[in-house]
Amino acid sequence: MKTLLAFLLGLAPVRPHPVAVKPSIQYTLRVDSTDLSGWTVAIRMRTGADTVQLAMAAHPEYDDRYWRYVRDVRSETIGATVTRVDSAIWQVVAPPGIVNVRYRIQLPPAESGLRAAWRPYLTPTGGLLGGPHAFMYVLGAEDSAVLVELQLPDSWRIATGLTATRDPHYFSAANAATLVDSPILAGQLRQWSFSEAGATHRIVYWPLPNATPFDTTAFVSGIRRFVHETFAVFGRAPYRDYTFQFEDGAYSGGLEHKNSVTLGAQSAELARDPNAIIQETAHEFFHTWNLMAIRPVEYHDIDYRTQPPVSSLWFSEGLTMFYADLLLRRAGIALRDSTRAAHLERLIGSYLNNPAYGRFSAESISRVAYNADPGELGDYSASTHQQGELIGAMLDLMVRNATGGRRSMDDVMRRLFAQSSTRLDGRIIEQAVENVCSCDVTPFFNAHVRGAAPIDFDRYLGLIGLKTRVTWGPAVYNGEPERDLRVWGWESERDHTLRLVISNPASAWGRAGLHSRDRLVSLNGVALSTWLELRAKLQSLRIGDTVHVQVQRAQPFDATVIVAGFERPTVRIERLPNATVAQRRLAEDATF
Repeated sequence: MKTLLAFLLGLAPVRPHPVAVKPSIQYTLRVDSTDLSGWTVAIRMRTGADTVQLAMAAHPEYDDRYWRYVRDVRSETIGATVTRVDSAIWQVVAPPGIVNVRYRIQLPPAESGLRAAWRPYLTPTGGLLGGPHAFMYVLGAEDSAVLVELQLPDSWRIATGLTATRDPHYFSAANAATLVDSPILAGQLRQWSFSEAGATHRIVYWPLPNATPFDTTAFVSGIRRFVHETFAVFGRAPYRDYTFQFEDGAYSGGLEHKNSVTLGAQSAELARDPNAIIQETAHEFFHTWNLMAIRPVEYHDIDYRTQPPVSSLWFSEGLTMFYADLLLRRAGIALRDSTRAAHLERLIGSYLNNPAYGRFSAESISRVAYNADPGELGDYSASTHQQGELIGAMLDLMVRNATGGRRSMDDVMRRLFAQSSTRLDGRIIEQAVENVCSCDVTPFFNAHVRGAAPIDFDRYLGLIGLKTRVTWGPAVYNGEPERDLRVWGWESERDHTLRLVISNPASAWGRAGLHSRDRLVSLNGVALSTWLELRAKLQSLRIGDTVHVQVQRAQPFDATVIVAGFERPTVRIERLPNATVAQRRLAEDATF
């Protein structure tokens, strides 16, 4: 380890002039078992410049703005000064040579209820740390290799995508982007591993002290099966090893990284079904290729500024949804929708029920999917995941039809992965599809990706001898008419107010004159300040109730809403009576 440290510290010799050079950097992250309110980070760097700037990175999807929780930034180098020059940037002025900086991350108050799986935490038996929630990076030295020392309680084991060294407490990263993209799960962990296509895959589970026992053999087997199917699509991995980081006590959800993933996995749910979160796991794992390797053109490798809007998330997220379902079916794993047809029936029904998809293009919905306040689409809400999944499904049918079943979206994904050095946008995707199918998909992209025309599903299902039958009727939930509660709220951090979001202007709330981003003053005379309070009030409503809503815009506005039911479409996919043998074969190959 001394040899490795000496090598890293020798990468950038001290120079007598103030020209910036790439410094050698070592981090030490320390968790004190007697104080689990946060951790301390020490940075030791060698630089030829007299001024260095350190920044907290912003995640492209979930910018938690952890610069808010940085405390006590100081230098232990004689003659050095540290000044905060921006919300996420600290400037260190020190004589060239070895510079030491230390700071503390003070964890925010714990979330009520279940925690998001990507958010850091500490408990006596373990926690999640590292990544953009822990490590500042040196501006101008983003390509420098770094060394990380972890000083953790003795009983804690470590699981991370960082590169291991001979010393179990030291890890390395090739650059700053890798450092902040590699969260660290540590504690009293359970671990399993397997190999696929020569790459090692590690499954790590952090249980709560009162965790419910579950069938770990079935749990691991399900993951191994869909990993195998993913390799059947791509052929090779963009990593040498991979770590699944599962956390008890976090809700089902996850965040992808280049060679790891953090996922919530409650032991009680796994006890009922070892594959309870397998669809989410497959989704995040597929992102290793379709988002982390096949990257949108707008994505930065690392930045302290918020990620700008991304126009191709309909593909990065939607095609990942498409494959999370498809690959699990290929692996023979039972899913919520018993068949592929049933899955598409549900998706198409939801699509037809939402007027946003006929008003906004896939690219425009993608641009507001992340790092945008709710209400960006006005009185409409839409999912880039759902819209993209259906676009991907229709493209798959077009490719299969044009090639007589010889090719599919699998070939498109392989092609994009092979050219992953080229960043992704709509034109690149369009060209890849056309190169695979030798067909013209420009009209489809003009209509549904760049344009906002609703999808004619029968046109594309007809290519494989199928059609839809759509009926509209009263929405029902648990055998009872469903209440029109197509409104929700969010708490604006800018002015600490509760704002409304109308998800459909044809809802009772939209028809009453309410609009997204109205500031809610009161509901039936009761002042509300949080989404949880509003949700509780909404859930207490019954059909026929009259609701008086007071909001504030430029002028106060009072609305009266009468709670009623609403209609929803039911979709059934049926075979065309004149379907040919060739069309039936295409349908079978698409797992219908």
